[in-house]
Amino acid sequence: MTFLTTTSLWVVVLALVVLPTAVAMAGTVLVRSRVPLESLASNNEVAGFKFAVIGVLYAVLLAFAVIVVWESFSDSEGQVTAEAGAAATLYRLADGFDVPGARTLHQRVTDYIDSAVRDDWPAMAHGEGSEATTRALDALHAEAMRLPATDARAGAVLYEILYQLDQLTQARRARIDASTGFVPWLIWRVLFLGGILTVGFTHFFGTRNLMAQTLMTGILTVLIGSTLLVIVAIDRPFSGSVQVPPDALLAVRDDLGSD
Repeated sequence: MTFLTTTSLWVVVLALVVLPTAVAMAGTVLVRSRVPLESLASNNEVAGFKFAVIGVLYAVLLAFAVIVVWESFSDSEGQVTAEAGAAATLYRLADGFDVPGARTLHQRVTDYIDSAVRDDWPAMAHGEGSEATTRALDALHAEAMRLPATDARAGAVLYEILYQLDQLTQARRARIDASTGFVPWLIWRVLFLGGILTVGFTHFFGTRNLMAQTLMTGILTVLIGSTLLVIVAIDRPFSGSVQVPPDALLAVRDDLGSD
């Protein structure tokens, strides 16, 4: 599935919607040319009942997959926002910490954001984090640990700095984990096999109007393919054409990083 989740959206549309629909509609015409209408029509009553059961089961599975990936995609957006919020707080705490090294801490936050945008986002397209960003985060931690707690106020500020660093680290770890995708390989196989079987089942029916039956098969295939397209497009929130951008981090750097 890596190819589909990282390639152009138009390629995915072609692979999941256009080609399957053309094949399904051609299959309807082919079956009608090989099997008499009377033989197919005799299946309509029993096959219709079974198709309803199959359709419901597959629809539930599709809906479950869409909900899971959509919620996970939204969570990834929230993690990036939380990371940006922690970075903004670190900027403000560093600027208000009147001790040697505070300005250096400010610069370390900027270095981390620059590395996250420049290195982490391209690496997450392949399901991993960047070593350069890890080193930038380590440097940020090391600089914070060098800050002196000379009095009660400085100690409280240092405590908050370390807390925000922990939030920043957790948010980064969460987005790196999310970059690998949420749908297990077994579910992918069931989704695609279920789609093939559901569309294939329509070829057991027979109606006098071949054009109407072909269009109905095509519409069903488009709906299934479009749903699979949504799942593929947002399963890996930092890959492909639909992804979570680093805009929140960039906004924080532009607003506070140059202070």
